Amino acid sequence: VQLVESGGGLVQPGGSLRLSCAASGFTLDSNAIGWFRQAPGKEREGVSCISSSGGTTKYVDSVKGRFTISRDIAKNTVYLQMNSLKPEDTAVYFCARRRFASCGANYDSTTEYGYWGQGTQVTVST
Repeated sequence: VQLVESGGGLVQPGGSLRLSCAASGFTLDSNAIGWFRQAPGKEREGVSCISSSGGTTKYVDSVKGRFTISRDIAKNTVYLQMNSLKPEDTAVYFCARRRFASCGANYDSTTEYGYWGQGTQVTVST
């Protein structure tokens, strides 16, 4: 199992980025996938989750209406489209494979994820 994130970078406030999470060693229809972020000196925070069917998505309140999680089954890749970025979105972003097919109430708990990518840095600044 391997997860590889890409798409991070430096963007001005109000800008957009699309993160990718390329999965290998399993197929996206077997497990839910989550996106997390970790800012310096802070705990890792759950940002979003998409179920194995793709039919359920969840978001932390701070990104609702700005971020969209999606996936491409043919490419075995999950995306996080981030719009209207704010300086407080600055963090290393990680994708992870959840132990379950559904996102569930605890989708933002790191203990419910078994495999993690290496992370990609997102910096929102002028």
